[in-house]
Amino acid sequence: MSELPRVGILTSGGDCPGLNAVIRSVVKASTRFGYEVVGFKRGYEGLIDPPDYMFLDRKNTLGIIARGGTILGSTNKGHFSARRGVSERIDLDPRLIDKVRQTYKDLRLEALICVGGDGSLAVAEQFEEAGLPVVGVPKTIDNDLSSTAFSFGFDSAVACATDAIDRLYTTAISHERVMVVEVMGRHAGWIALHAGISGGASVILLPEIPWTFENVCRKIEERDRDGKRFSIVVVAEGAQLPGGNLVTIGEPSGPAMAQVHLGGIGDVVAREIEHRLQREVRSVVLGHLQRGGPPTYFDRMLATQYGAHAVRLVVQRRFGEMVCYHPPEISSVPIRVAVGKLSQVPRDGSAIQAARALGICFGEHAPGESIRALGWR
Repeated sequence: MSELPRVGILTSGGDCPGLNAVIRSVVKASTRFGYEVVGFKRGYEGLIDPPDYMFLDRKNTLGIIARGGTILGSTNKGHFSARRGVSERIDLDPRLIDKVRQTYKDLRLEALICVGGDGSLAVAEQFEEAGLPVVGVPKTIDNDLSSTAFSFGFDSAVACATDAIDRLYTTAISHERVMVVEVMGRHAGWIALHAGISGGASVILLPEIPWTFENVCRKIEERDRDGKRFSIVVVAEGAQLPGGNLVTIGEPSGPAMAQVHLGGIGDVVAREIEHRLQREVRSVVLGHLQRGGPPTYFDRMLATQYGAHAVRLVVQRRFGEMVCYHPPEISSVPIRVAVGKLSQVPRDGSAIQAARALGICFGEHAPGESIRALGWR
């Protein structure tokens, strides 16, 4: 058996394009620095009862940079849940921590690289508090981690959503229909905003901006009067209805009923527009299509840099930190800082102002008021 020092890696939470690129990068960089790499399967679940892992090397990670998903598997269910809702912490059972500590000891791990979003990194934060050496890598299509400009997976999800809007655009024109497209993002509207602008949407509904059906319908009627008898409405799954409620699927699940399953608002919006305007409206839910497929070049590049710099943190023994991207540089921040605040779309940000200037409706103003409400900075 090899006596080389070892570093572990796992991928946790929802899958997304770029995870395999991180794994490949960690393996290649670790090998050059004299480490063996242990990959744990099914996220944090692979650490216990009994540990489920594989040794990773250049052969079994060859060519995976272009593959979606993760060769290690992932889960957002199971024993490890450290977050309820947006920010409420759930303390892990100390017995779980003890099992993880034993796995570290049995496999001679010098550190564990945890690849995940805010919920997954909240678990890593508690590992670090318990004295277990960890390094974080931000992964989420939602782009809702405040300590990094971009998380890998986001660009690929936006590319998928934009492509879908492009395709729906042509059928909307052909049949003079209103098409409502529901996209992911949970409590942040980054995917809806970027894909909506890129795809030429007329209305974008976000969690960050209160809106009304009256203003949405007025925008569609304004387009009709201008001879544009079709409209694309992009709605984020976490956008609240005018009464302040979220649209969810089923009941909360997971430890302590921690996870609310968002979804279904696209159909609610479509039916209400159809009722108010007495015209045909179709809704499309992109769902997990946004998580699948090969990563874009940007996500491959970002994920590769994240993996290499995560190994750098291990070599420098800078544990308890998460790599992050502040263009043009890759740096790092303490994990506790990274998971402490949700990154949402700023209501007066440059992208919002540009969209308003182009006439895109966010539902908070009547069409004639929106340009006067720009408030250029």
